[in-house]
This record gives sequence, C-alpha cells and structure tokens, in this order.
Amino acid sequence: MDQSTKQRAIDLYDRYTHGGMDRRDFMADMARIAGSVAAAELLVGAIAASPAAAAVVPADDKRVKTSTVEVALPGLPAYKAYSAAPKASAKRGSVLVIHENRGLNDHIRDVARRLAVAGFNALAPDFLSPSGGTPADENAAREAIGKLDLAQSVSHAVRHLQVLKASKAGNGKVGAVGFCWGGAFVNRLAVAAGNSLDAAVVYYGPAPDPAEAAKVAAPLMIHHAGLDARVAQTLFPWITALRSAGKPVTYFNYEGANHAFNNDTSAERYNKEAADLAWQRTLRFFKKNLG
Repeated sequence: MDQSTKQRAIDLYDRYTHGGMDRRDFMADMARIAGSVAAAELLVGAIAASPAAAAVVPADDKRVKTSTVEVALPGLPAYKAYSAAPKASAKRGSVLVIHENRGLNDHIRDVARRLAVAGFNALAPDFLSPSGGTPADENAAREAIGKLDLAQSVSHAVRHLQVLKASKAGNGKVGAVGFCWGGAFVNRLAVAAGNSLDAAVVYYGPAPDPAEAAKVAAPLMIHHAGLDARVAQTLFPWITALRSAGKPVTYFNYEGANHAFNNDTSAERYNKEAADLAWQRTLRFFKKNLG
C-alpha cells in the first residue's frame, strides 16, 4: 500500500476516533480504501494502539517503584491512579500524566515509568474512576470518555495537582503532560490551575477558547504533529493568544508526523524520530521548571 493511501486511512481513523463517526460507516470507508473488509481490519489494527506492544520501561524495571493507588481528594470520590517514582529516595518534581481518550492503559503506565526513570514522581489518574474505571474494551473507553463532564474532570485534576504539591515525596513543584484527549485536557488544566501548576506539556491536543489565554500562569510546551490539520484549527489561534498575553509558550512542529506520533503502540502513526525529539525536549523543560 502506498503512502498516500495509508495517509487517507490514518485521516479516516482520526475522524472516527475523534469526530463521532459511526463505526459501520467507518469500516465501509476503510474497506474502500484498503480494497476489502479483511484488508481494512488489518489496516485498522496497524493504526490503532496495540495492547500487546512492548513497554519502553517494563513494569518490573528495577530503577522504579510502581503501584496502583487510590488518591483521596477531599469532598470528591477517590480516584484510581498509577504511581511511578525513582527507587532512590529524594525530594523531586512531580508530573501528572493525563491519558488519551482510551483511558488509563498500559501505554500511559509506561509513560509514567519513563518519567520516573528520568527522575520525576509520576502520577497517572484514571479520569474514568467516577464511573468505575477504564474498561478493557478501547471503544467502550472512548465512549465513556466522550460522556465525561470535561470541566468537572479538570477541576478534579486541579485537586490532584494540589495533592502532589503537598506530598512529602515531592519538592513542591508539579507539572502535567497529556496526549491527544489528554493534551486538550492539559491546555484546559493550565487555564484552571493558576499557581497550582508549574509547567505543562501538550502533545497534539485541541485548544480552548483563545480568550482563556490570559488565565494561564504556568509555562507551556506544545508539540504539534505537522499532518494533524484537525488540531491545527484551534491550536494556532491559541498560541497566538498566549503570546499576545505575554505567556511563556514554546511551540514545536514535527513535519510529516501524524496525530499520536508519540504512541509507540500504534505501528502506522508512531514516528520514532519525532517522538524521541519531543520527549527529550519535554524532559529538559520539566527539569528546568520542576527542578
């Protein structure tokens, strides 16, 4: 299959997973692109995230200590979360990891461990906790994410930041990083968090109303996939508004990269060169702002 055909398939998958496209219509269109129903199923499998993909930092890596925890938020239901931290005991910056629209899964747990290996305390909450937690079925998880009250979830995330700031294991500085749905979430968290947030990194997340830019207090780093026209529609007005308001924002465009380029469990969308560069920049940014 040539690259232009693959790109059409990737763009269609993006419309399906983010635009509310009916699955029957999606599979019919994908079959037309791939040439048959069987070929379409194989292609979708290559574009979608694979739960069987190997982790970059294995769950039993000796450099980190991990656990599944319940985070008590005063006045709110407890949130299930995945915690990862370096084995060595020391005060260090903390990072809240916001998952994609698939919920808290093994890939996001792996991202949390990568942050721990880099020297941060990482906490990845399951934002589907109030409705029972992330289901194993990816489509069910996306449907549940779509039903969330986003403003309420963001307000709960602010409370997570405050818990991390007060943690005895941390140094009082807290950042956030989010991918896709989580990237959009981090943009909104930066608006809502005020001084509770010390640094934020957004991976290919749609942006809020530019009028909200003046409320952002933390420095932002934004990673944008060059082929991601959907996110670009809201992203560029947002960056312009942030800069006009005098907010510290760093923007990087990764030419030729697709939405979700950081997710190494998606064979067709993962872009190792872009992902490695964005991750290096992310870690430098957090080290600068979180200590």
